[in-house]
Amino acid sequence: MQAIIAEKASQAQALAAPFRHVKKETHIEIAPCETFRNGALLAWCSGHLFEIVPPHEMDPKLKRWHLETLPMIPETFKYKVIPAKTSRFKAVKEIIRNPAVTEIIAAGDPAREGELIVQLVVRMSGINKPMRRLWVSSLTPKAVEQAFLNLRPIEETMPLYHEAMARSYADWLIGMNASRAYTLLIQSKTKGAGRDVYAVGRVQTPTLALVVKREKEILDFVSRPFYEVVASFNINGAVYEGKYTKEKETRFYEKEDAEAIREECAGKKAGVVKVKTENKPVPPPALHSLSTLQALANKRFNFSPKRTLEITQSLYEKSYVTYPRTDSNHVNPEEAAAFPEILTKLSRLEPYEKWAAETTRSIMSDKRYVDSKKVSDHYAIIPTEKVPSLHSLSGDERKIYDMIARSLIAAHYGPAVFAHSSIQTDIGPHSFITNGKRLLQPGWRPVLFENEKEDVLLPDVQEGQSGLAEEVKVIEGKTVPPKRYTEGELITAMKNIGHGMEDKELGKILKAVSGLGEESTRSNIMERLKQLDYMKIEQHRIVPTAKAFILIDAVQNTLLASPELTGRWEQRLKEIGQGEAPANVFIEQSKRLAEKIVRDAVQHSEDWTFDAPAKDRAPDENQPLGPCPKCGSPVVDKRKFYGCSAYQSSKCSFTLGKKMLGKTISVTNAKKLLTKGKTNLIKGFKGKRPFDAYLIWKDRNEGTVQFEFKSSKAN
Repeated sequence: MQAIIAEKASQAQALAAPFRHVKKETHIEIAPCETFRNGALLAWCSGHLFEIVPPHEMDPKLKRWHLETLPMIPETFKYKVIPAKTSRFKAVKEIIRNPAVTEIIAAGDPAREGELIVQLVVRMSGINKPMRRLWVSSLTPKAVEQAFLNLRPIEETMPLYHEAMARSYADWLIGMNASRAYTLLIQSKTKGAGRDVYAVGRVQTPTLALVVKREKEILDFVSRPFYEVVASFNINGAVYEGKYTKEKETRFYEKEDAEAIREECAGKKAGVVKVKTENKPVPPPALHSLSTLQALANKRFNFSPKRTLEITQSLYEKSYVTYPRTDSNHVNPEEAAAFPEILTKLSRLEPYEKWAAETTRSIMSDKRYVDSKKVSDHYAIIPTEKVPSLHSLSGDERKIYDMIARSLIAAHYGPAVFAHSSIQTDIGPHSFITNGKRLLQPGWRPVLFENEKEDVLLPDVQEGQSGLAEEVKVIEGKTVPPKRYTEGELITAMKNIGHGMEDKELGKILKAVSGLGEESTRSNIMERLKQLDYMKIEQHRIVPTAKAFILIDAVQNTLLASPELTGRWEQRLKEIGQGEAPANVFIEQSKRLAEKIVRDAVQHSEDWTFDAPAKDRAPDENQPLGPCPKCGSPVVDKRKFYGCSAYQSSKCSFTLGKKMLGKTISVTNAKKLLTKGKTNLIKGFKGKRPFDAYLIWKDRNEGTVQFEFKSSKAN
């Protein structure tokens, strides 16, 4: 008899579905059949059942945190059952130890963690029985039956187990040691940090650094007005507008310069110099990986990445979509062969009736979608041949399923073709550009976009025609800071962090390992950063807390703040998972790295300048400067920035940078801004050219500022 060990209960039910079976209280019994001659017992884990023993349980001396006890380097790593899952381990162990069981089938998720969960449970049961591996990316009955007939030798997937073990040991070594070191050192340097614990991780810390870097760019940004010159033309009765353009630039930062162009052009003769139209085909989007699905669901429905993964996992366990934790946008020819059947079934559902039935092409030979070389363990997320009745899905499940289904349907349509047009109209030596865009062939777009934006149509004018600039005006705008990340945008930034890096070698490595983190863990990383009070969500965007600024300032210029550590780490782990590198060498290197991280933290801490302890402060240093624009609590000087004093109690995130465009914002000016809404005139800001300006609130409720320039009357 065989024992099948699944990763979770819902997965176990799907694995039993193709066979005659009886569900017992703690397991499932599969009756003898062609696949299981003597029947089978099927048990499930409920995710990870074991965790690495914490330091104080390895050595009671480590219960209290002291720098002298760092780094903590266990000779061997020990595991213990997670207390809440004791009964589940007992149930699985009884099945594994059953004397009638002669072979174990590891049936966790087809990924590294699924390998670790099941193999670790078997090992911790103290049983050594033959094992084979079930590998299936779709839980439809047909796919499950086929997978059981093609079990893999456990030796084939054993490298994934070694990779997962090496990763967990190394993460423990870095996380435990770095977190204790930075917590103790920061606490010794800053009173404001109180007893906060500063958890550090090789993926979560460089991810947080991305968020803090963006926030600093926003804090340092000061809005500047700019001016554009727009002319209204009448060319033989054709009326249209054009924007002054020189060397692809349309903006003036001095109003006088824009006014000079306006005066030169107003009421003057204008001539059409160039009319250009270019047709550009746009192919359908790629099939979804987890990160593209998470980014789109966040943009469209404000779903957190974690929520999107939960919904997609639910659809997978119901056999409606393929395995979600994938970084691939491609499928193998074997999966593509089933697309006609899937499209036929989708055409029976009302939302897809028209589009799935009227596809215009096959994608079997299109390598943008079907390419075995671009598929490693898992292919793109696609609908399975088991198409649901949509009313049986929850509202959120319907939204995610719709995105996945439409992605597959759209791929079976031709490109959308746009006509991009431009008119260059000159007034003397000055050129004005008018751009237009028109959809010529909709192709795949109606499948994904029901309400297209209206075309920007240009007038029918010919080169060489002339007319008049009837009106020329100067339009004022203001530069805006970069926006905070949404959760979907941060997922994309993590994945694409290797693109455009100055260090080409590192960029190449990060692209090869798909950036920071993995498809399956990025949402967990972001949830962890929220739980640790490093960031929060405001109006669907990510806001770092003052605690995040302190940590990132402490780890700046170290490997912990850089994607380099995780990039090179992932490269080596990938080699372990492919059987090309030994896990024990990697673990030994991780031990040495943990020692270096602690040593470097102690050394760098000598230069940290966080809030001074109360006894070292000048008498007025901690005095309120004015009310917080966001919550009304006092704002105080926090050495590197001005910040809300209510951060600890209410988590108010208001901060005001002390430097903007090369100028220090003095305490006096900070007070004036907070109490009166406007600073004194500050001279010598460094833009494209030096300038003088006041700081005023751009949005007091948001705590953002902008420039106000001294009027000409005041000169």
